[in-house]
Amino acid sequence: MTVKVGDKAPLFEALTDTGQKISLSDHIGKTEIVLYFYPKDETPGCTKEACSFRDSWEEIVKLGATVFGVSSDSVDSHKSFKEHHNLPFTLLSDSNSKIREMYGVKGLLIPPRVTFVIDKHGTVTHVYNSQMNPTRHVEEALAALKKLNQQA
Repeated sequence: MTVKVGDKAPLFEALTDTGQKISLSDHIGKTEIVLYFYPKDETPGCTKEACSFRDSWEEIVKLGATVFGVSSDSVDSHKSFKEHHNLPFTLLSDSNSKIREMYGVKGLLIPPRVTFVIDKHGTVTHVYNSQMNPTRHVEEALAALKKLNQQA
């Protein structure tokens, strides 16, 4: 099942780039969430996407959001990727692809690149899916966050 705008965000637990377990439910009610799925650490498109989120970090924080990047890479791979590119947000390891399954973002050859914006109530308010335009994901997320802030 693919998660759509208006759906409640499926809740999950995952290991972070530091090896700590977090739960999405811990962030619901406190902040908007940008949850972006990407194929693989250190690949050209994924690096561009992650660095776009990094370069827009101040604006994302001002809009009151938390960012989580999700791929099937290991905790160690995420830690290295995060340090290498000075990423200020948390990367989550989905080594068994369970989170991808919950959100309906499983691919055939390459895992899809999909970004979800989730409001403080845990409702998905925006979905952007583009494998070929990785830097557009942050633009879409920022526009959705600005819209949420205007409605608040």
